[in-house]
Formats: sequence, structure tokens, C-alpha cells
Amino acid sequence: MMSSSARAEASGLAGLASLVADETRAGFLLALLDGRAWTAGELARYAGVAASTASEHLGKLVAGGLLAEERQGRHRYVRLADSRVAQLVEDLVAQVAPTAAAERPRTLREASAGSAMARGRTCYDHLAGRLGITVTDALTGLGLLRARTREEGATGFALTDGGVRWFDDLGAPLVRTGRRPLARACLDWTERRPHLAGVAGAALCRHALDAGWCVRIGSERAVKVTDKGERVFSELLGIPAETLR
Repeated sequence: MMSSSARAEASGLAGLASLVADETRAGFLLALLDGRAWTAGELARYAGVAASTASEHLGKLVAGGLLAEERQGRHRYVRLADSRVAQLVEDLVAQVAPTAAAERPRTLREASAGSAMARGRTCYDHLAGRLGITVTDALTGLGLLRARTREEGATGFALTDGGVRWFDDLGAPLVRTGRRPLARACLDWTERRPHLAGVAGAALCRHALDAGWCVRIGSERAVKVTDKGERVFSELLGIPAETLR
């Protein structure tokens, strides 16, 4: 017979699954993977639903702990509650990505948007897509990032001492807050390989956007490497410019 603790866990898991099971709510979570705060009206327009419908769905996501809410004047903003929620959403997307990828784009606009997302995007607060994988491979090749060993009790990435110094020299020192690891592997749903996440991934993405190495494009999470970014990535990490386009 199921114990009371197991029953409570099962109930919680079922409740979480029900929150994500609605297509509109799932769409909101995907949109918020860009790491920014959106208003309820913006999300309603994005999903193509009425404002009242969006408000009802957002209330459930906030109550379920998946979203955090803040108000400024008359505006209500929501964002993903934390990096753990972002990881959960991205991991779920990675599970369904092969099925989604099999569907052909219906319009040229959809095809262009899909291509841009695959080329480079943000995954909550770190770089993903081909860009994220390329940067991760470059950091690994230079000995700044390494794979964790079995003896360390976890899989994924770890920064070397040289990697920590590299971030310091970059002007993006790594400050750990809470339980978030300095480096974490996040499975990329388009490349099917892990890219760098965690404190280091967030610091690099934030610095790249603030310094103008990358810019956001379109209404999705896609990012594009600028001419300046091509030069900097080449100088710092030895990445050929043509692989970033």
C-alpha cells in the first residue's frame, strides 16, 4: 500500500503535471523562457487568447509556484519563479522536441523563426541553440570547462580554476546565490547535446547581451551574434566567425 508520504508526492506530481498539461499555460511557460517579465496583456496577445482567459491561467501558474508575480502601478508582470522551473520546462521541451521538429513549418515566417531559434537563443538566462553549444565546446576545448567525473557524484559540467579566472578577467565574476551550481549541463532541445547553464551560463549570457556581442531578434527567444560579437568570440575563445552566423 502506498505510504502517506508517497501519496502526497504523487498528488503533488499530478498537480504539477495538470498545470503544464494545458496548451495555453504551456505556451506562457515557453514564452517566459526568455528570462524576462511579461505583462498579462502581452502573454494574452502572444497566445491569442482573451485577457480574462490569460488572467485565469496565470493565476493558476502563480498559485502552483511556477510563476512569480509583481505589480508596478496598474501593470501586472509575471516571470518564471526561478531557474529550477526554467530547467523543468526546458527538459520537458527536450522530450517532445523530436515530435515537434517533424512538423513542417506552415509559412515562411515560421520557417525563418525556427531557423533563428535553432541558430541561437536564450534558455531562460543562458545561451542555447547552435550558439550555446559552440561556446560550450570552445570553453571545454580551452580547458576552462570540463565534464564532471563519476567520483564527483554528479554528471554535467564543472569550471576549472582557469575557467573561474577567465570569468573574472572578462568582468563577469561568478557569484553563487542559493543552491544554484556554478556550472550545469542543460540538454539543448535542437542540438540534442548539453550546453552550459548555471551561474556561469547566466553570467556569460548577461555579459554578451550587455556588451553588445549578441542582440535579441523577433518576438521569440532568438538572439543573433553581432559583428562585434564575432570578433570578441574569435579573440577570446577562438571561434571562427562563420560558425556564428
